[in-house]
Formats: sequence, structure tokens, C-alpha cells
Amino acid sequence: MNDSSWGAPSHPGQWGPSQQGAVPAGPAHGAAHAAQTRPMPTVPETGGDQDDRHRGAARPSGPPAGGSRSAEPPRRPEESAVPQKKRAGRDLRAAIGVGVGLGAVIIASLFFVKDVFVGVITAAVVVGLWELTTRLEERKGIRIPLVPLAVGGAAMIVAGYVRGTEGAWFAMAVTALALLVWRMAEPPENYLRDVTAGIFAAFYVPFLATFVALMLAADDGAERVLTFLLLTVVSDTGAYAVGWRFGTHKLAPRISPGKTREGLYGGVAFAMIAGALCMEFLVEGGSWWQGLILGFAVAISATLGDLGESMIKRDLGIKDMGKLLPGHGGIMDRLDSLLPTAPVVWLLLVLFVGN
Repeated sequence: MNDSSWGAPSHPGQWGPSQQGAVPAGPAHGAAHAAQTRPMPTVPETGGDQDDRHRGAARPSGPPAGGSRSAEPPRRPEESAVPQKKRAGRDLRAAIGVGVGLGAVIIASLFFVKDVFVGVITAAVVVGLWELTTRLEERKGIRIPLVPLAVGGAAMIVAGYVRGTEGAWFAMAVTALALLVWRMAEPPENYLRDVTAGIFAAFYVPFLATFVALMLAADDGAERVLTFLLLTVVSDTGAYAVGWRFGTHKLAPRISPGKTREGLYGGVAFAMIAGALCMEFLVEGGSWWQGLILGFAVAISATLGDLGESMIKRDLGIKDMGKLLPGHGGIMDRLDSLLPTAPVVWLLLVLFVGN
């Protein structure tokens, strides 16, 4: 069904008895008119207002038995379909305040001491792993060893920053092996399920975040990371604003009912404009047309990342991964679009301007 028809007001005369049993005035039709306007006997309601509305059935409008209070006149279809004011789905004041605070910490650490920013990435990864493993155990009974996962995740970030892609892959392999061995201390039941989920978590959170450290290791690493963050935030904000104001066609109603196609188009447009500006004035050796490609790729990957985490949350039956950030949810609810976007931005920047 076309989503633009959801909640659309009925056309006048489409429902209700007012135009189904109209009788011309005059004495010749008096008896027929009286027979048709005679009150119908009360019958048990089986479907509520929705069933009555679709069947076009009229309810008795007389006063209740034993009382003199007049009954409320039935609403017309056009009166019941009063458009409701759109409301934002989160606390915008808290979300903006937390976003500004996080942005200040990121910018300060990014441009003054790169090593501190590596610590910020590592802390976000460890907290995100804790949220993910906790929700998996609560909702699905999946027990992932957090200690080797957190230590291995931190090692991936540091190894990627110091040793590049080879270091990141080596740390990922060691982390997977540590999960396999650590889980052997528990009973063998669900061993395969737990270690499989652990390897997925290691790849999903710390390994993808390693590409941020790889960007940071470049000579103009601060500018590259800032471009990555700006484009992702601009894409998310543009999609949210345009979708909230103009969105009517659902993008993926089974996964994330709040997302619309119009929001996706808005996110793509905002990200492409921001990408052209960043590549032209922020990244050394970049061009505006490269920024258009980069912005388009960021908008698509950020949307897919958001939908991917929504799939996980729907499978777990939860709304947010955590409550650490007021107005945002948990750390994982902020990393959802950043994680899959990091390797995309890293790869395109390497192709466009090199290492």
C-alpha cells in the first residue's frame, strides 16, 4: 500500500448512513421515511469504531436508559480525521546538548593530541561492546566472553593506528582465537552459538572502528577524520530533518518505520554538498567532484548501518542499546551509522588522495 494513503481522510459521503438511505420529502413518502428513520435495535458491538466505520453502520443516538443527558452527536468522517502535529521522536534538547559535548571532546582531542583521540575511540568501542554483549545475554541468552573481546578490541584500535592494516588484521585474528579458547572454560552447551556471536561482535564494533584509526594515522589524519565525522553527522541530520518535515513514503517499514524515502534523499543531498566543501577546502589534494562521490557513499553506508542496527534491536525486542547518552540512547545507538561508514571513507580517501 502506498504510505501516502495511511490515515488519509475519507471523502464526504463515503461512509455513514446519511447518504445511503436518503428519502425525498413529501407526504407520499412519509410512511417509508418513518420506517427508515425508526431507531434500530441495539446489537452487541464486535469490532469497535473501526468495524462500524468500515461497515457504514449507524449507532443509536438516543439518550441512555434512565438518564436525561443528551447523547453526543456522531462525528463526521472529515471531523475525525484532524491532522495531528508532527512530533520529534527524541528529546531534542538533551540530544543537542549531548551532541555538542561529545563534539567538543572529539575536536579537542583530534586536533591537539592524536593519541588522546585514539583513547576516545578505544573507550567508545569498549562501552559499545559492553552494551551489545549485555543486551545479547539479556534477550537471547548468548554469553560472549567480554574480557578477551574488550582487550582484543582495544588492541585492534592501537594496532591499526601504529601498524596499519596488517596490525589490525593480526589483532582481529588473535581476538577470535582468544574467544574460542576463553569460552572453553564454560560448559559445551551453546559453545558454537556464543563464539560465533563473539566473532561477529569483534568484527562489527572494534574492527570497523579501526578504520578511523587508520585515517588518523595519515599526515592529514585529523582533517580526514573530521571529514568522516562531519559527513556522517550531516547525512543523519539532513535525513532526520527532511524526513520529519516532508517524509510520507516509508523506506523500510518492517525494519525502521520512522525512516522515509524523502529523508534518504535529503540525507544524500546534504552529504554531497558537505562532501564537496570538505574535499575542496579541508582535505589536502581533494576536489569538489570527489566530495560529491564521497558524500553520496557516506549517506548510503550510514543509512545501511542504521538499518542494520535496527534489525539487531528488532531481533532483540529493544528500542535502544543503552541509556548512557540522554536523547541518543546508548553508545551503540550513535556508532550504528559511523561503524560501516568508516571503511568506506577510508577507502575512498586512499583512492582519491592517497595515504
